[in-house]
Amino acid sequence: MANKAMSQLLPDPLPPEPLQITEKWLRQAWDEQVQPNPNAMVLATVGAGGQPSARVVLAKDLMLPDGYVMFYTNYDSRKAAELAANPRATGVLYWDTVYRQVRVEGFVVKSPAAESDDYFATRPWQSRVGAWASQQSRPIGSRAQLIEQWRAAAKRFDTPPVGPDADEADDDPQGVEVPRPPNWGGYRLWVEAVELWIGGEYRIHDRARWTRTLTPLADGHRFHSTAWHVTRLQP
Repeated sequence: MANKAMSQLLPDPLPPEPLQITEKWLRQAWDEQVQPNPNAMVLATVGAGGQPSARVVLAKDLMLPDGYVMFYTNYDSRKAAELAANPRATGVLYWDTVYRQVRVEGFVVKSPAAESDDYFATRPWQSRVGAWASQQSRPIGSRAQLIEQWRAAAKRFDTPPVGPDADEADDDPQGVEVPRPPNWGGYRLWVEAVELWIGGEYRIHDRARWTRTLTPLADGHRFHSTAWHVTRLQP
């Protein structure tokens, strides 16, 4: 591990902002396919009662220069309820094979509807049907009942049957239109703090933290930010 890790140390002196390095790491992980889902991000939230919870989402984009991470989900899910009660979250991206970790902390707001519409239209039609079929995080009596919900959604939009026991369907059926459900869309995790970590020999890891202050703007989707403050941290 030492040779590969030590050849990738953070710059010294540290750069004034962390997001260009973050974007570079994310792009390299994707281009080199260092793991099956190189944009997999553990998202941790805390609800009104103070109980933390975490799950893996896909970080679909890191938007520069503003500095927010995009992910998408069902707005009726547990994570959405917790974000409504406490709109702060932490995300962790970890690439074990290259000894790199990114931790981002900040405020989470819903994406504009048009942005969610545009992304939803790029998803496979089967996934779009699935967004209508599943009441995410809600109890269900059986897997068979879930499959029936999938079939009902497929019938509603006049698509081929979907579900694990359906016949193989056309990957691109003509005339299939499945709009975005009103309870499904994007979130922007506006980054207020970033920690970058690189594994090193004998546990002498390279670690630094950047912080800035965010002030919400009136449109509800954006923030004004101060300059970054950076410091090295002991591993």
